[in-house]
Amino acid sequence: MASELEDVRYNVAIANRILALTGLAIGATASLGHASLRLPSDPNKFVVKGRGYAVDALARINPDQMVVCDTDGNLVDGPPGATQCFEVKMHSSILKTHPNINSVVHVHPRYVVALSVLQKRLVPMCQEGIQLVRYPLPVWPHTKTVQTDEEGMEVAELLGDSKVMLFFGHGAAATGVNLIESVTNMINLEEQAKMNWYAYCAAGPDHPSIPDEYIDEMINRPKLWELPQFAPHMDPKKPMQVTGVWDYYALLAKEQMAAGL
Repeated sequence: MASELEDVRYNVAIANRILALTGLAIGATASLGHASLRLPSDPNKFVVKGRGYAVDALARINPDQMVVCDTDGNLVDGPPGATQCFEVKMHSSILKTHPNINSVVHVHPRYVVALSVLQKRLVPMCQEGIQLVRYPLPVWPHTKTVQTDEEGMEVAELLGDSKVMLFFGHGAAATGVNLIESVTNMINLEEQAKMNWYAYCAAGPDHPSIPDEYIDEMINRPKLWELPQFAPHMDPKKPMQVTGVWDYYALLAKEQMAAGL
């Protein structure tokens, strides 16, 4: 039976591969980004993709390459020659100051980056991730990497209660109670940015967006198990979790890993 640490290493490796499979870490950004997860039994430590591998790309990361760090950003354990990711302070500071967050993802999504430099606020343009961009997102006003304690704490404080934040001309961070949430938030953030880009190009910077009343209408709906067509088949004590995007790409990542790719 796998240990907790082995399970966390495996799932963090899968998460990093999903970032590549979904196009968030490909091409010029193939080695840029990292996903992390707090250790359930030791919340002052987390597992994250490191640096210093023979093939340092998210699409080829394996569980035994993951490193363990503490919430001060120190390397606790990892393979020979590997170090923490260069922006470990982003992860450690957020996890240290936000006990409700267990996972952090950082990548350099192309549409997010472009719109941050244009200083274009991301507005709701589709259902996917609509709540992420309903209100203006925090933006760290720097393009440099997050390397020091001071920079890490600036980022953690700026994040506040938001699930995602932007870095000017650099990328984004997404958080969650688990890897599924943090990775899905990042996927949906880039989808909203893509839709914003399309609208910006088609109709200019003042293009329409989905209004608040439509968002409220979408959110304030009866629970599915309260509807007669679903009530006989759903247990309100065990709400159905819709994780198909994660499940599909996790399956692809596992198949590639099993094939030695």
